[in-house]
Amino acid sequence: MGRVRERRNSIDNGLSVPRIAGISWVRNGYQGPSSVTRNLFDLTGKVAVVTGAGRGLGRAMAIGLAEAGAKVLVAARTKPEVDETAARIGKSGGEAAAVTFDATRREDCQRLVDEAVRRHGKLDVMLVNHGIGDAQMAVDITDDELDRMLDINLRSVIVCAQIAGRRMIAQGKGGSIILVSSTSSWLAFPGLTSYGAAKAGVDEVARQLATEWGPHGVRVNTINPGYMTHHMRGAEVRHDDPQEMRIVRERTPLQRKGLPEELAGPAVFLASDASSFVTGHTMPVDGGWCAA
Repeated sequence: MGRVRERRNSIDNGLSVPRIAGISWVRNGYQGPSSVTRNLFDLTGKVAVVTGAGRGLGRAMAIGLAEAGAKVLVAARTKPEVDETAARIGKSGGEAAAVTFDATRREDCQRLVDEAVRRHGKLDVMLVNHGIGDAQMAVDITDDELDRMLDINLRSVIVCAQIAGRRMIAQGKGGSIILVSSTSSWLAFPGLTSYGAAKAGVDEVARQLATEWGPHGVRVNTINPGYMTHHMRGAEVRHDDPQEMRIVRERTPLQRKGLPEELAGPAVFLASDASSFVTGHTMPVDGGWCAA
């Protein structure tokens, strides 16, 4: 009874309670789902920005957000690729605009958020997916390679999240920031010292920002993909190796690599009201690799 009374008092004392489709609230506390339906995952009216959306995982997540009803700005450094993503969304009846940007330039990150606001008046979802996947054994990493890895995979992620968070806080209506990390932030893999360190940093950034921005209703979480059929530039040789593919099948409980489209569901979940009480969370999407 103590916990129930505490929860009821917190609502009676005026703390804000989210208005969530499919869930009914009463004055004395949580009544329960009136109808837990796909409305929980509905992104109609939401404005989302997706970086690294020109191909692979980013493209799949951008399409998923658009299919759930969001208006999406898709961003990447290569114009033909990001144009193709926007075109695919448009052909499917969604709304998308393509923006080219350099993730390492703060002014480009700012311009990206400003463009979302200029077009749609607000920003609800920021999905930061850009990155590189170079692999180097620790004894061989040069200063330039280390700087590049941390600059693109960590510093620029912080900058994009910071700029998006500032906007969401100023709007006063909360929002969702999703950072794409990796299972290499959970586990060690040969050749991924700098990559794993950067991704572990991304996980910690999500926890720190979730703590700082929670009072503003801004949620920050990570998606941590495992071995996927599509991988970042610079990692093709390692991921296409037959020996590695055999090990992945044997080591993964689901006995296969993931499809890019299988990240769309987690992205929609974290962007939507379905995850309204989820923040500071790291979500492996890895076929069970981290659990095995």
